Amino acid sequence: MSESTVLNDAAKVKMTARDVKVFYGTNQAIHGIDMDIMENEVIAFIGPSGCGKSTFLRCLNRMNDTIDICRVTGQIALDGQDIYHPSLDVVQLRAQVGMVFQKPNPFPKSIYDNIAYGPKLHGLASKKSDLDDVVESSLRRAGLWEEVKDRLNQPGTGLSGGQQQRLCIARTIAVSPEVILMDEPCSALDPIATSIIEELIAELKQNFTIVIVTHNMQQAARVSDRTAFFHLGNLIELGVTNDVFTNPTQKRTEDYITGRYG
Repeated sequence: MSESTVLNDAAKVKMTARDVKVFYGTNQAIHGIDMDIMENEVIAFIGPSGCGKSTFLRCLNRMNDTIDICRVTGQIALDGQDIYHPSLDVVQLRAQVGMVFQKPNPFPKSIYDNIAYGPKLHGLASKKSDLDDVVESSLRRAGLWEEVKDRLNQPGTGLSGGQQQRLCIARTIAVSPEVILMDEPCSALDPIATSIIEELIAELKQNFTIVIVTHNMQQAARVSDRTAFFHLGNLIELGVTNDVFTNPTQKRTEDYITGRYG
């Protein structure tokens, strides 16, 4: 299967990474990664713990900026714009490239205010009626509206783990991002909640580019169009998911997928 069978020939590059290296003090965590991320694809990052997949993910919306000893070199661009340029507004970048974390982290606010916070912060909805529309549409897109529509004023922290994670996804999409980063979004969830999130990812792909880090290879195989295998801070292989899992080009990929290490 050629790559174009999954990503049609007109597929547009959404983000590019060129020779990206990450250092924590003197320790180098990422070694010169080159990658294109396509519009409206789901791309999965897999690899053993500590291989650099989450570190690289956090480069894509400059979350590593929050770590004092972390230094990123190389170039990462969103729609051709250098996201590390000194003039770039990082707050705006994180609205364009949203993030869903491993552990659901709703704000200690009502369900409504969890969703309304971002649109209010970014001036996307000025009237209460506009905010109401954004809250409802975001919760609908996250598959949560029917479950919470009668308790929007109750705390988001009172929801189940799976519902909290969908609330966090709704909160992310409320500011109309272009890319959604997901760092092991199902690792704290039970199998039923996980399957709901996976179905949601398939739906969200129609409108967003999604990058997901997962330690669960079955999950990567189910949800992603392409898969990137990381090992010891290096990008070993990147290809159409089915090809990577059934016919990897690199022995290290095959060894990891067949359970010889990791």
